[in-house]
Amino acid sequence: EARVQAWQYSNPKQADWPEADYIVGNPPFIGTARMRDALGDGYTEALRKTYTKVPESVDFVMYWWEKSAELTRLGKTKRFGFITTNSLRQTFNRRVLQQHLSASPALSLAFAIPDHPWVDSLDGAAVRIAMTVGIPGEHQGRLLNVISERSDDGNEAISVELQEKSGKVYADLTIGADVAGSVSLKENQGISNRGFEIGGAGFIVSPEQAENLGLGRIKNLENYILKYRNGRDITSVPRGVMIIDMYGLSAIQVREKFPEVYQWLFERVKPEREQNRSKLLSENWWLHRRAREDLRNMLKNLSRYIATVETAKHRVFVFLEKDILPDNMLVNIALEDGYYLGVLSSKHHVLWALATGGILGPTPRYNKTRCFETFPFPTPSDTQKSQIRDLGERLDAHRKRQQSQYPDLTLTDMYNVLEKERAGEKLNEKERRIHEQGLIGLLRQLHDELDAAVAEAYGWPADLPEAEILERLVQLNAQRAAEEAAGQVRWLRPEYQAPNEVQQGVQGKLLEDEEETVAVSAAVAKQAWPDTLPAQAAALRDLLASLDQSVELSTLAAAFEGKVTPKRKTDIQRLLETMAALGQAEMTGAGLWKR
Repeated sequence: EARVQAWQYSNPKQADWPEADYIVGNPPFIGTARMRDALGDGYTEALRKTYTKVPESVDFVMYWWEKSAELTRLGKTKRFGFITTNSLRQTFNRRVLQQHLSASPALSLAFAIPDHPWVDSLDGAAVRIAMTVGIPGEHQGRLLNVISERSDDGNEAISVELQEKSGKVYADLTIGADVAGSVSLKENQGISNRGFEIGGAGFIVSPEQAENLGLGRIKNLENYILKYRNGRDITSVPRGVMIIDMYGLSAIQVREKFPEVYQWLFERVKPEREQNRSKLLSENWWLHRRAREDLRNMLKNLSRYIATVETAKHRVFVFLEKDILPDNMLVNIALEDGYYLGVLSSKHHVLWALATGGILGPTPRYNKTRCFETFPFPTPSDTQKSQIRDLGERLDAHRKRQQSQYPDLTLTDMYNVLEKERAGEKLNEKERRIHEQGLIGLLRQLHDELDAAVAEAYGWPADLPEAEILERLVQLNAQRAAEEAAGQVRWLRPEYQAPNEVQQGVQGKLLEDEEETVAVSAAVAKQAWPDTLPAQAAALRDLLASLDQSVELSTLAAAFEGKVTPKRKTDIQRLLETMAALGQAEMTGAGLWKR
């Protein structure tokens, strides 16, 4: 009775579309997760096998977009226009757009509305749509954004007010900085991942149930029953639950070592898993759906790590201790230094995450590949890094301290009030109570100081407009990508990401030159003079920060490997003058320089 008909498509090919000057359509709204149910396994597999350029994670509508864009880009069609779901902007879908917008010959978006209300005439369901029009070549476009919408007199029709901009429309349906064109950087790769996908509620237990299963009584069970946090635990009130994680053990080993746990899983997880069509899952019923070995390796030698909720109103980063197992809806970054929490919590990264990430309904999503791996971190001096680290630690401690004192106080409540205060809006009685319990004035001060410290680490003014910050981050992403192509990678966690590579940097011996020897208090070693201007500025800034007295330009030039040429001295002189204008260096007299 459980059998269903399954089709296999032999030698599938793309459908031949009739020649047309224009293509206009409203293709089926079927998300990638529903394609197999709606279309069948055979058709879905044949479709994905046939359209090899289209990522398998995209929604069904993107196959229409792909085919129309190809025809238009190659001049076989004058233009095309589609109504799609607003998930067009999601990172997995916009890869299709980016591929054609950056191709040669290129495609341009002549018109776009990223997010617009839509009422299905059949069942009255309210959904959100996007509209796009593609034309061949490099062109400016019109971007319309909904700024208000209302339903008149209970009618299904919705009145919408639009705001129009003109300019280059990018793959994320924005005008301004081309954040959609940013690329993943090696320096950030291999240290972030989503949390554990457990595949069964039977793995979750209360502390009391864990104790009954032997926690605290049976040796080593504390390594297999851990604290557990999901998105709501982070943004709202933690449930205080625990998770059973038998990774690394066979069913027989679980039964012999932890018989109470074995019976618990046998009765609560196995019956559900036996119904799963995946043979691997049904046979390994005592284990989580995904082993997440990569995440386990990332976190292995850390005392804590950084986590953020994948889909959340406010982009907040927190430290979680190593004995906490994160849920699949948390994005986890395997860094334990408070400096990185500080940078990620700054407005610079939050703006980047909002611009590069997707949107689920009205709620921003944090995609590790687009939001984290593309983000160019600053290159701070030791002093700047220490300041950001201190602020990051204080921010994390402040929030946890206030939540500990007031168990009903949530991060969402705290940042709702902070956002309202920044907007100058009046607080109601409940919000005033949250302001007092969360010490929101202090929270705001910590964020303001953090934003200023991170701006200084980038060498940028603290009051840069948001659009300018994004423009500069896009440029810095491109510079870092070019450096990495030339072999220079600024690994965030080199001992884990690149254990076999020699890391260059300011290290430990006195600076000496054949013509001149200058005694300095900080011991430094010679390093290669970088090829690119941003890297040269960063290296010079770090060198100055390591010295506790003024030095001559010739001494600074001799601090780097190779012959001290007139060109190197000229380059360093210009960099020093620029850094002095930015407040990053100072001439103290007689040609002497210091940080």
